[in-house]
Amino acid sequence: MHNHVIGHCPVCTSELHVTKLACPNCQTKIEGEFLLSKFNYLNKENLYFIEIFMKNKGNIKKVEKELGISYPTVKKQLDEIIVELGYTPEEDIAVKSPNRQELLEKLSRGELSKADVMKQLGETNE
Repeated sequence: MHNHVIGHCPVCTSELHVTKLACPNCQTKIEGEFLLSKFNYLNKENLYFIEIFMKNKGNIKKVEKELGISYPTVKKQLDEIIVELGYTPEEDIAVKSPNRQELLEKLSRGELSKADVMKQLGETNE
């Protein structure tokens, strides 16, 4: 029986470090200070969510169906995991991007082309 590596101390919640590796085949043991991946620091629920998300190739509708949760819940959990992994959710980036009015003003002043404005708004000419 194999246990999953835990990333946080059950007593004080500090991040844990791996200090020993062992080969189950030849019994070789290696001691040192080894880093865990970011995923080792996620809780079991978030790891399971990522597994389902990957299995469904990022299709939120399929994740909703398999986990029996709503679209907003899927997005919320995904955003929480993104932050926990040390990244910024897309919504935070969108807030920092120029708004529609700013882009239109730059267009009218000739600072941006129509194509540039369309690209920044995420629209296409299709």
